[in-house]
Amino acid sequence: MNENKNTDQHKKELSRRDFMGGAAAIATAFTFVPGSVLAGSRRVPPNEKINIGCIGVGDQGSRDMQTFLAKDSVRIVAVCDVDANNRKKAADIVNEKYNSRACRTYNDFREMLEKHKGIDAVLVVTPDHTHAPISVAAMKAGKHVYCQKPLTHTVLEARRMAETARKYKVATQLGTVNQASEDSRLLREWIWAGAIGSVREVHNWSNRPIWPQGIDRPTETPPVPSTLDWDLWLGPAPQRPYHPIYLPLVWRGWWDFGNGALGDMGCYSFDTIFRVLKLAHPVSVEASGSAFAPKMWNQLQINTETYPRASVIRWQFPPRPGMPPVTVTWYDGGMFPPEPDELKGQPLQREGLLFVGDRGKILCGFAGGGPRLIPESRMQAFKRPPRTLPRSIGHHDEWLRACRGGEAAGANFEYSGLVTQALLLGNVALRTRRKLYWDGRNLKVTNLAEANKYIHFDYRRPWTL
Repeated sequence: MNENKNTDQHKKELSRRDFMGGAAAIATAFTFVPGSVLAGSRRVPPNEKINIGCIGVGDQGSRDMQTFLAKDSVRIVAVCDVDANNRKKAADIVNEKYNSRACRTYNDFREMLEKHKGIDAVLVVTPDHTHAPISVAAMKAGKHVYCQKPLTHTVLEARRMAETARKYKVATQLGTVNQASEDSRLLREWIWAGAIGSVREVHNWSNRPIWPQGIDRPTETPPVPSTLDWDLWLGPAPQRPYHPIYLPLVWRGWWDFGNGALGDMGCYSFDTIFRVLKLAHPVSVEASGSAFAPKMWNQLQINTETYPRASVIRWQFPPRPGMPPVTVTWYDGGMFPPEPDELKGQPLQREGLLFVGDRGKILCGFAGGGPRLIPESRMQAFKRPPRTLPRSIGHHDEWLRACRGGEAAGANFEYSGLVTQALLLGNVALRTRRKLYWDGRNLKVTNLAEANKYIHFDYRRPWTL
């Protein structure tokens, strides 16, 4: 991997500047904001139901819709999807719940935002590449937004989502439900109390991808299903012929539409890691991934169509007040970190999260669930510190409270935008397979100019952000 000769000086120049900019963003995200300021004139009074429009009601979208449909404080008033079958199924569920035929249906979210003025908030549960343009349009229309993970498709979009939420004073929440968990708080309380000393390494491994990656674009051009608006599904992505290899679900493995294993799952675990270690912008990131052979095995190259079948990505974060520099390493596609000696030969679980401190280790589920000191004797002898953090009222209820003018939800776009910027920088490193030095304040790779073209992509006309 090529690196700048002036590496040490480069780190000194960036680390304090990036920390200060990131710390300010975190402080803003976690500061209590009075409802009259947060939601302005758009907050929903306590005695009124929150009218929600659902944009994207396929598999995940239908599940999210039904989560809110079960809440007495909410009324689902409209559903929108580029597939007519999805629209009908979702509308039928809503109408059956309310014993009415009042749920409106839309093919295009822009028409819904323009015509349905009674909507207070929207759920955005579409493929990754359309999260930002849809959510930004909704926020500009004064709607509160709950967006399914990952927040965006590109690094720049994550910054724009945070800025737009702040400007239009709307309530926002990313679908990282684990942020509201008890375990997320226990981890912070344990590590902040010194349970394993200063954390200098974090290892996070996933059993994803569970969809095809490392494949080439198909050459067949089957007809577009009659129920699907293919052009609208493509949205801001470059034009290409329809093929069932892209949807549903499997779009996650394609560069033009998804974020691969890292973007799909890392949003959960990085939410935990950022909170526990009070992280902001990294100073560098580097990645390695499986190679791609389109024709002959002696022509290995980086696949420009789909993500690699396996990857390892490593971020370096600067010191924070009272915390040393830390390295965060991600593994997917069957890759694992070295097995800790404390497990005494027992294999690592299929996916997990490991915090390595000066005086011990904490092993968790993938996103921080079920934390335990290892070996078991350390856990048995551990004296738990007192609870110091407020507990959540529930991930979805946090957002509904914010819609009424309450405090910001835990995964609001200002906080989640910062996490997403760092997370998706890993995919930029996968594109280049070079160590990248990062100026987080200005969203710029400083040692490899060509890498900056991956911070954002030009939208297909007439799409805008």
